[in-house]
Amino acid sequence: MKRKSIMFTSTLLILIILISLNCIRTNDYPMQDNTTINPQMIMLKPGDYEYTIKQGNKERIYLLHVPSSYNGNPAKLVLAFHGGMGSAEVMAKNYDWIPKSEEEGFIVAFPNGASRLPSGKLATWNAGRCCGYADKSNSDDVGFVKLIIEDIKKKAQIDKIYATGMSNGGMLSHRLACEMSDVFTAIAAVAGTNNYDNCNPKNPISILHIHGLQDDHVLFYGGRGPAAIEDVNFTSVSDTISGWLARNSCSSDPTRVLDEENAYCDLYSGCDNNVQVKLCVALDGGHSWPGIKTSPNPLERSPPPQAFSATDIIWDFFSTK
Repeated sequence: MKRKSIMFTSTLLILIILISLNCIRTNDYPMQDNTTINPQMIMLKPGDYEYTIKQGNKERIYLLHVPSSYNGNPAKLVLAFHGGMGSAEVMAKNYDWIPKSEEEGFIVAFPNGASRLPSGKLATWNAGRCCGYADKSNSDDVGFVKLIIEDIKKKAQIDKIYATGMSNGGMLSHRLACEMSDVFTAIAAVAGTNNYDNCNPKNPISILHIHGLQDDHVLFYGGRGPAAIEDVNFTSVSDTISGWLARNSCSSDPTRVLDEENAYCDLYSGCDNNVQVKLCVALDGGHSWPGIKTSPNPLERSPPPQAFSATDIIWDFFSTK
């Protein structure tokens, strides 16, 4: 009996030593050697989630998609912002981000903008001189984004973070580049120029802008389009690009990396910290997201051009940064 007790005690001591030396894993997730798991972290499993965040006296929501390949290792995170008078659900269902997440293995979040309605629908973003209820109520949407990122980091190992958006959501992406360049690696805006007047990023940041030459809301050459519901003199595409070239100290001579009948893309390099600025133009495109089948938001009256997929071009840009 005494001999068995000694053997048990010896075995227990060996196990304790092995665990302390990390020779035996105490969790089910394969981890890189340099990864430290917070013991308080809620480890997400693949699937779709809806989360509520308390911001001041308001409750705000975001949707989250975790791809089937996620296993607890650090993953890239994309925040995708809906257009004005849209919702997180509209963005999640219609802009091909969930299929792309499954294909490439990144996590994607769909925040919901500020809305007068309890349902959160018909929401807008406070992006600078636009738009709607969010602008008029001075909604702290940058603060909301910070809370979302903090919340997701409690649930998942996050590597690099990116922002993208349609129209008003694209404008917010530009504002995030202005105010959170130390958090986001790159942003991509579709049909929404940079209308944030106090743009002083801490760091150089990679920018992709996609716009339809025939946009009747946010005019390509600047101003308020005939279909716009906001009385805003929108920044032109050229001023948006030249502003980012100056902030990033880029070369003003681009390389044409796509040249087709109905589309072109110009890439500006030679920037500080090796960031890049890229412009893609759909020559036959209006106020819509190129490549999707139909525009889900009634404000996006133009049929989406099919010369390229905005989602594919955006992820290709993000994945190299």
